[in-house]
Amino acid sequence: MAERPYLTLARMHVRAQTVYRGSFAIELFASVGATVSGLGEMYVVFANVPALGGLTFPAALLVFALGHISMSLADLCFGHLDALPAYLRTGTLDAFLLRPLPVLPQLISAELSLRRLGRTAAGAVVAALVLARLDVRWTAANVALVALTVLSGAAVFAALFTAAAAVQFWLVDGADITSSFVYGGQYASQFPVTIYPDPVRVLFTFVVPTAFVAYLPALTLLRLPPPPEFALWIGWCAPLAAAAVWAVALLGWRSGLRHYTGAGS
Repeated sequence: MAERPYLTLARMHVRAQTVYRGSFAIELFASVGATVSGLGEMYVVFANVPALGGLTFPAALLVFALGHISMSLADLCFGHLDALPAYLRTGTLDAFLLRPLPVLPQLISAELSLRRLGRTAAGAVVAALVLARLDVRWTAANVALVALTVLSGAAVFAALFTAAAAVQFWLVDGADITSSFVYGGQYASQFPVTIYPDPVRVLFTFVVPTAFVAYLPALTLLRLPPPPEFALWIGWCAPLAAAAVWAVALLGWRSGLRHYTGAGS
């Protein structure tokens, strides 16, 4: 099986991180801090306004939770791609090139940060509590929409991590620049896109499509009116947004890998 080497590497990382259970539990608990701080920020905002971008507090919390889950899942497997500049400077990437396996899957399986599952679990708890409060008809279509939203959102952020890593083949030490799009997009995904000025709104809808991570699917799920340029079913288009970002990310990755000439050249 072609995936067997990657599964073996993944099992090794899981075993290495869970062998010291006390330390692992502390890391999981610490990772929940990002969720708590985000919830605190949402509470401060809604303590001063009754609605934000047409969303009430529970609806805004749903957008926050879905975006949070998606980002934590992508960060679990793809977040360490931001270490690529160090690989390029030290020549570590050359070792990956020597192996008879595709480079990107090797880098993805080189590390799994299981402590980020704490953020995933915290986001899932928030989403479950909010969905229980909101008036959602749990039809098969709505259940599928929630699952598709989480998977598509994770795919969008995974593609952004990959695209940001691809740019490093030219910038070499430009992680700060590319991270502003990845983590800036993650922050933007947790709020209604309509609250931003038009240039920022266009950026996070059509260029870095984080509006499809949580906000637009949440509108479809809650049957709330979308922005004027979209129809109510726009939330179902999240997989298309993810596919588009992945197409660009893989094109950039392949181009960057061809551009790379080795640490000694």
